[in-house]
Parts: sequence; C-alpha cells; structure tokens
Amino acid sequence: MSDAVDQLLEQWKRERPDLAPWPMGIVGRITRLSLLLDRELKEFFNRHGLERWEFDVLATLRRSGPPYELTAGALNRAAMVTSGAITNRIDRLAGRGLVERIRDEDDRRSVRVRLTDEGWRLIEELVPLHVANEARILHTLGEEEREQLAGALRGLLESLGDTSLD
Repeated sequence: MSDAVDQLLEQWKRERPDLAPWPMGIVGRITRLSLLLDRELKEFFNRHGLERWEFDVLATLRRSGPPYELTAGALNRAAMVTSGAITNRIDRLAGRGLVERIRDEDDRRSVRVRLTDEGWRLIEELVPLHVANEARILHTLGEEEREQLAGALRGLLESLGDTSLD
C-alpha cells in the first residue's frame, strides 16, 4: 500500500536520483498528517461550538489543577503564541463567560486567568469526547505501534528543543 508521499518521492527519485528521499518522506508525512489532523480536530471542535485554540486554553487551565488558574504568561508559554494573541484569546473566552481575570494577590501587576464554573463544566464534558475522537483517528495503530510512534516523535521533539512547556 502506498500513500501520496510515496508518489512524490517517486517523482523526486526520477528527477533527482542524487538526493536521499528519506528526509522528504518523513517530513512530508508529518506535514500532511498535521494538516489532516488539524482538519479532523477542527471539525470535532466546531461540532461542539469551539475553536481548537479555545479548547487548548480551557484544557491547559483544567489540567493545572485547582483552582484551575494560571498567569497569562504561563498560558502564553503553553500556547506558543505571542502575548498579544494570548490576550486576545483570554478576552474572547472571558466574553463567552468561560474564563475570568483575577488580580494576583502576591503581585498586583500580574493577572491570573481562571476557569469559570461554566468553563469548567464545558471542559469536563469535552475532554473525554476529545480523547475518544483522537482514539478514533488513531484506531489503525496497534499498542506496539502507538508506543513506537510516541517514542520516535518524543525523540524528534526533544532533538528540536521542545522539552518543556516553560
């Protein structure tokens, strides 16, 4: 069985037999997979009235544990976006009543972002559905394949310096 990347690699082998095709094969598959996963996840979140980034912010707050709050800076680092983008995201989620801003009692210049009760209920409902959707997407992988893939991807991320949310 072959995929679309195999077809691209065959073309490169014909046109540039001097090039080693394996890097293009791996990066090409990761890139195509990323696009397909983004599409699948976007459809899932759209069905639940959310954007993917909204889920990401709510999930980040939820997994932080009680009281389900973080500084805007910590959210920014977890989301890997600009400070302006995280401010916009917080504004939009606050406008929907899913998060609230709270002045940090230890540092009055700092603002903490906390899940509201409505935000907590929404993320509690969606996390199991999201995990089930991801399992559906990955259903063709056996347990050993999942472990091998996770290990290989972890190693690649580590080699590129993605070792911490901080």
